[in-house]
Amino acid sequence: MIEMYPKKGKVILHVDMNSFFASVEMAYDTGLKGKPLAIAGNVEERRGIIITCSYEARKFGVKTTMPIWQGKKLCPELIVLKPNFDRYRKTSIAIFELMRQYTDLVEPVSIDEGYLDITGCAELGSPIEIANRIQKRIFETMDLPCSIGIAPNKFLAKTASDMKKPMGITILRKRDVPLILWPLEVGEMHGIGKKTAEKLNSIGIETIGDLAKAHDVTLRQILGINGLKLKERATGIDGRAVDPESIFDHKSIGNSTTLPKDITNQKELIDILEQLSTKVALRLKNKKLVGQKIGVTIRYKDRRTITRSRTVENHFFEKADIHRLAVELFKKHWNGEKVRLLGVTAFEVMDKEAAYKQLDLFSYEKDAEKESLYYAMEKLQSKYGKEIIKKGVEVAEKKGQAETSFSKDFLDNLRLKE
Repeated sequence: MIEMYPKKGKVILHVDMNSFFASVEMAYDTGLKGKPLAIAGNVEERRGIIITCSYEARKFGVKTTMPIWQGKKLCPELIVLKPNFDRYRKTSIAIFELMRQYTDLVEPVSIDEGYLDITGCAELGSPIEIANRIQKRIFETMDLPCSIGIAPNKFLAKTASDMKKPMGITILRKRDVPLILWPLEVGEMHGIGKKTAEKLNSIGIETIGDLAKAHDVTLRQILGINGLKLKERATGIDGRAVDPESIFDHKSIGNSTTLPKDITNQKELIDILEQLSTKVALRLKNKKLVGQKIGVTIRYKDRRTITRSRTVENHFFEKADIHRLAVELFKKHWNGEKVRLLGVTAFEVMDKEAAYKQLDLFSYEKDAEKESLYYAMEKLQSKYGKEIIKKGVEVAEKKGQAETSFSKDFLDNLRLKE
C-alpha cells in the first residue's frame, strides 16, 4: 500500500458537504427527501433571501442569494424552511470528529468543508479507499452526502471536490492540470472572483492556461503579489500545509489615533469612533473579511490605557455595525476623564465567503441587499481614490499590515481559553 503514496510530496483530501443546510434538514425530516427545498429567512415574506437549496431545487434554476419570490416563480413547489444554525453546528462538529479518526491533520475551512493530510496513512489503505470510507461513513451515520477531492496539495484537492457533485470522489494530479484545468475560463478557477476575472480578461487572460503562462510583471501590475500566487495555483503549485491549529487563531484589523488635543466631549469622541469604524470597515471590505469580536482602546490624559472587547453573535463588516458596537463599549467603560487616544479593532476575523454560511439570516439578507451599494463605492474609490468617500475629519491610520485568519465559530468548544 505504501507504493500508492508519493515518496516525495503529500496526499491531501478536501471534504465538501453537498448542499449542507438543506441536506441536514432532509436527514432530520426524511419526508423532505427528493423534494425541492430551500433554506431562507422571513419565509412569510417573499423578499427573503435563499441561503442554500437542494439539488432538486437547483434543477429548476433556484440559486443561493436568490429572493424567495424568484425561487417560487421558477419552482412553484419549492419548500422554504428557516435555518436551524444550532443543528448545523452540531452536525458540523460530528463530521470533523469523524475526520479526525483517520488523521490528526484536519483543517476546518468553514462549517461544511475541510482538508485532511493523509500522507502518513498508508496503513489505512489507499487514498481512494480512505476517501470512499469517509464518504460512506458520513452518509451511513448522518445521512449526509459529500464530495471529496484527492490531490497533492490544497488547491488541487479543493478544485477536485468541486468536479463531481453530489457524492463524487475525484483524483486530480499536477500532471492533469494542463489537460483538465487550462482550457477552463479563468473565472472558474478557485480563488478568482468576478472582479479579478474581469481584470485578467482586460489584459487578454481568458483561460486558466493563459494565467499559467502570463508574464509575472504584468500580473504584479494589475493584481500585486496575489497575481503571482494565482499563477502558481494555475500551474498546480500550492505549498500551503494542512494546519489544524488555524482554528485557534484570533487575529485582528484595527485603527487608532492620537487626538490633536485631550477631549472630554462625548459627541466629539463618538464622531472620532465613527471615523475609526469607517477605516476598519474599509479594510475588512478590501480584504473580504468579517469580524466577530469588537474592541475599543481608550488612553487617558495620564497615559493610562484600557482595552475592552466583546464577542457578538453575528459577524460584522459594515461601518454602521462596527460604530454601534464600538460606541456601546465606549459608553460602558469610559470614566468621563480626558481622552488622549482612541482605537477600534475587529477581532477574530475570517473570510467573508466562509462566514456567509454561518451568518444569522437577517444579517445575511441585509448584506445581500446592500451589495450593489458596496460595489458602487468600490468602483468610485478605485477610479478616484479612497478619499472620494469619507465623512468628517480625517483620522490617522495605524501603521502596519493587518493580520488575518479563519476563526471558526462553529468550533467554539475546541478553542483554547484566552
